[in-house]
Amino acid sequence: MTLLDELHERGPVTVATFMELALYHPEFGYYARSDQRSGRAGDFFTSVDVGPLFGELLEIQFAEFLATLQASGFKRQTFDLVEAGAGNGRLAGDILRAAKRRHPDFYSAVRLHLVEASAAARAAQLATLGDLADRLTSSSPDLPESFEGVLIANELLDAMPVHQVVMREDGLREVYVTGCRLDEGPLSTPALAAHLERLGVTLEPGWRVEINLRAVDWIREAARRLRRGFIVIVDYGHEAHALYSASHSAGTLTTYAGHRSHGVEGPADVPAWLHQPGEQDITAHVDFTSVRAAAEAEGLTTIALLDQTYFLLGLYASLSADEQSTINHAQFKSLVMPGGLGSTHKVLILGKGVGKPSLCGCSFSTRLT
Repeated sequence: MTLLDELHERGPVTVATFMELALYHPEFGYYARSDQRSGRAGDFFTSVDVGPLFGELLEIQFAEFLATLQASGFKRQTFDLVEAGAGNGRLAGDILRAAKRRHPDFYSAVRLHLVEASAAARAAQLATLGDLADRLTSSSPDLPESFEGVLIANELLDAMPVHQVVMREDGLREVYVTGCRLDEGPLSTPALAAHLERLGVTLEPGWRVEINLRAVDWIREAARRLRRGFIVIVDYGHEAHALYSASHSAGTLTTYAGHRSHGVEGPADVPAWLHQPGEQDITAHVDFTSVRAAAEAEGLTTIALLDQTYFLLGLYASLSADEQSTINHAQFKSLVMPGGLGSTHKVLILGKGVGKPSLCGCSFSTRLT
């Protein structure tokens, strides 16, 4: 049996169910079948693939997180570093190597928790970490029950299954996958209409948009499990007023295969993301307004939402001139270049029990483009 056979047997399914199967099916899912999908040999390129510099700069911010907690009476001798969507552990390894070299006290305090759905990726984590593996406390598909420190999610929310809806003259309809085509039907859950209503969004007839209920549930759960500390989300997306607008009225579901992106071009009933399920990545832009609102409803404080460019420039500026001279400037340019990773990726920093501290990652600017 293939994934297409299973989809044909199931009959009409929501786009969210289709994405869940295409990406995470334990036998046929795109992410389940490999420990690494990005990089030169993969299908897409992330900040981690630029080189170790992304993790090295994040380490500056995370070490400051520990110092901020300690200044406010944090008495624990350990600091939980939780990475959600950790893959084979490359980013965590880059962070820890920088900590071992630059902030040994921070390194000694770290308890690493890698959260990853793919069994293949989890199996590769110890080898990836190498001599840093003594910091690894847990590796699991699920977040730790409770933690204090920082949770980092780099390009996780965009790969969560989304529902797709379309506005018609007679009201909102949901998009369903039936075999190799799309159909429309009634909403699978009233939560979809409630989501748009809560945002104050009005869709024009013909507009097609994605709603990521999973991301909202995930941040709520993460907020409840974080006792004290920070959550950092790095992803591409927009505030709701920009995401649910004429400029994105065809939807944002996109596929990546062989470093080629295929967006919403082509007939509406056979978009590129519907082809070859399990053989290509599928992503959708993140609604940062809903993620932030859900986090705040669980007691978190929004510290900043800014372009990756300005976040990394702030971290770079915190280094001494001697340290700056050792930075790989080709990597740095790739990470901060407007129009590339720098402006397409946003950084959302949330805190719990820490007030609203001044952070080096927010010292350059808090611009959001």
